[in-house]
Amino acid sequence: MVSKSEIKLITGLDQKKYRKRHGIFVAEGVKVITELIDAGMNLRELYTTDTDCFPAALSCTREISEQELKKISRLKTPNKALALFEIPAEKEIKNSGLVLVLDDIRDPGNLGTIIRLCDWFGVDQLVCSATTVDCYNAKVVQASMGSLARVNVVYRELENYIQESELPVFTADMNGENVYDSHLPEQGILVMGNEANGISDKIRSLSHKILSIPRFGYMQQTESLNVATATAVLLSEFRRRGN
Repeated sequence: MVSKSEIKLITGLDQKKYRKRHGIFVAEGVKVITELIDAGMNLRELYTTDTDCFPAALSCTREISEQELKKISRLKTPNKALALFEIPAEKEIKNSGLVLVLDDIRDPGNLGTIIRLCDWFGVDQLVCSATTVDCYNAKVVQASMGSLARVNVVYRELENYIQESELPVFTADMNGENVYDSHLPEQGILVMGNEANGISDKIRSLSHKILSIPRFGYMQQTESLNVATATAVLLSEFRRRGN
């Protein structure tokens, strides 16, 4: 049975300040939880309606009813399990290889998808501005589908971070140089900006090259690409021609 105090704790973890205070975050669904466990994330508590979905050796597993799961779940249709994981200690940034930087990304779905893209393209360093959505937000965790455990996500004051790095800086903008005509190195920093406003002027001024993805549509009327979609295209080009 899930106690009232547990329900209060779990629902409170919707807020960043409580995640930070308790040092834990919520993950939902058998696949996401399994991937986080397999990647070495420290499991604090596991609530499930079907214990057969998880190794019997997990001592922190609690079998609960579907009704109880609905009380603690954030999903419209809960997927058999909800888990509490410890937020890992922040790792140092490796200033080598390809580093992705996010300037004020606000949508949890976008951040979760971008974390998955980093995992897919082998980008293990993701540096976010303080105003970017928290990577342990439940919607981000859900959208990242376990990739959160394999990508080093850190939050920094971007201007200082970029100025201190020796890597070349590439920023994305509609009015930049055609990425398909650009020389892309194996190592560098790629900066993606806010969904509505793009990259801030301060960060733009620090870039060595501004890149754009050209439109091929006949009418040329599409305003812009979703930031996660644009990130996928640019990371693909860096990996295709930077190796």
